[in-house]
Amino acid sequence: MRLYFVCVGNTCRSQMAEALARHLGHEAASAGTHPGAAVASNSLAVLEEIRVATDGLTPKSIDDVESTGWDMIISMGCGVHCPALPIAEDWGLDDPVGGPIEVYRKTRDTIIANLERLSAEQTDA
Repeated sequence: MRLYFVCVGNTCRSQMAEALARHLGHEAASAGTHPGAAVASNSLAVLEEIRVATDGLTPKSIDDVESTGWDMIISMGCGVHCPALPIAEDWGLDDPVGGPIEVYRKTRDTIIANLERLSAEQTDA
């Protein structure tokens, strides 16, 4: 599947989702409405803990990523309102930014569970 993850800062949840989706064999991108300066170090750390590649992850603006041709556009749960983007799902994830590494791990694991659900639904279709 081609998955596009959107958020506000594009520094934590959506970056983890992009990397995890790619790791699981999907084509993926992420972007934010107001991208931050860098990917959160704890986001990178919890991905690297499970040997998920983090090279190339960088915050991007939704204005800089082509928004058409995706099978699904997913909001991370940060109240993103993009009239031009057809949001298929909102995963309702709390922002781990500034929290302890355990919060990032929980977010990572929830993203994995959501991606596995999407893959199973695609297989069943």
